[in-house]
Amino acid sequence: MHSTSALQPPSCNLAEALAQFAHGLQFEAIPEAVRLKSLHHVVDAIGLAFASHRFPFAGPGLDGIRAAAGPGIATVIGGDLHLAPRDAALANGYLMHGLDFDDTHPASIVHPSVACLPTALALAEATDASWSELLAAYVAGMETAIRLGRAVKGGFHHVGFHATGIVSHFSSAVVAGKLLGLSVDQLVSAQGIAASTASGVQVFLENGAWTKRMHPGWGALAGITAAHMAKAGFAGPRRPYEGRFGLLDTHLQALASEVDANSVAEQLGTHWTLLDTSIKPYPVCHFIHGCAEAALQLRRELGATAAISRIVCELPQATLPIVAEPASAKIVPKSDYEAKFSAQFVVAACLARGHFTLAELSDESLRDPDILALAAKTECVTEQDSSFPKYFSGAVSLTLADGRVLRAHVPMNLGSGERALSLEDIVGKFRGNASLHISAARVDEVLDVLLRATPDTPVRAMTRALG
Repeated sequence: MHSTSALQPPSCNLAEALAQFAHGLQFEAIPEAVRLKSLHHVVDAIGLAFASHRFPFAGPGLDGIRAAAGPGIATVIGGDLHLAPRDAALANGYLMHGLDFDDTHPASIVHPSVACLPTALALAEATDASWSELLAAYVAGMETAIRLGRAVKGGFHHVGFHATGIVSHFSSAVVAGKLLGLSVDQLVSAQGIAASTASGVQVFLENGAWTKRMHPGWGALAGITAAHMAKAGFAGPRRPYEGRFGLLDTHLQALASEVDANSVAEQLGTHWTLLDTSIKPYPVCHFIHGCAEAALQLRRELGATAAISRIVCELPQATLPIVAEPASAKIVPKSDYEAKFSAQFVVAACLARGHFTLAELSDESLRDPDILALAAKTECVTEQDSSFPKYFSGAVSLTLADGRVLRAHVPMNLGSGERALSLEDIVGKFRGNASLHISAARVDEVLDVLLRATPDTPVRAMTRALG
């Protein structure tokens, strides 16, 4: 028997509000700051898709998608595959999110670009859309994904769901619906259809499984399907979020009482949540970034690690179950993915190496006795007066053999707020990532195509450089 919902009903139909916003959004109405920020995030995500080809998870995932997919014209980044749009979106979502180096919106705890861009690229190419049409759809999807994640205040994670795996179904349906020319009513139906596919459980944390990597791409596949079905006249639920047995009720249960449902629709088109999205400087779970930066500050101050007898990492309380527990497993990660979600390992590697790059996730690094020795000395505790979830804050304290204690605190992580990465930083990150898979000349070509695009540039002219 279904108990009475704990959700405080919103003052409007959320799917209708998002549909009206997306349907009416024109490129010309998007502020210049939002357009520029969008370009930064598109460049960052595409660079990550290239880089993923160099890692063991890429081959089996793409082989499985290819075996199940149909041929088409949509480009898979970094390879010679051209698939049906929804299969290409699945593949590109897998590649963009595979390294967990993609952007995050702190307050929503969602990776929004991978919840929108795979769909936008695939359908813009398939429909011969322009760069401005792609960006308008991408921005509509970003606002959808971020606002849904922000409204639940971390609730999806608390009950065991990967938030990006949930919201990507809806944001992709909105992106696809806009590029396919759906009406407002059809956009509502597309979101309603997506409510029956939205999932993504976090059981991958038990053994470093690869399923998290596929979640946003699967959302893209489902969202594109939902949009096509809605366009064909398929009737979807009208209140997929706040309705009885809707997303917020079924997925959050008792935690639905904490949802700020009205925030989803508030100031749509005037307040751009996209601007608060962070681009990662380190290839690990964003929850660890404050501690990673603090550890690097201490390494520069200390110069060596031999004198360290104890390490204490201070993290936001809500993040401890994901990146710090169980401690016995976190101090000896068995795979790169386990390492990305281990505060103990990441902080130890920052102290041992003086930096944290993709190289610190190699098999050699996972076996490094210096890193593992430091990880074994690391304890994770709750950070007091944390700025989370607005920022991914953190602190690290080192107790030295002579009794001295050194501490560094990072209240605002690098990449967030006024510490956002510059275009120069993002281009540098793109070069480092893309050059793992393509030549320097090809890196320059792709950057030139992306950075010189005009509103009228055909997306097909751009995607030719991405294969």
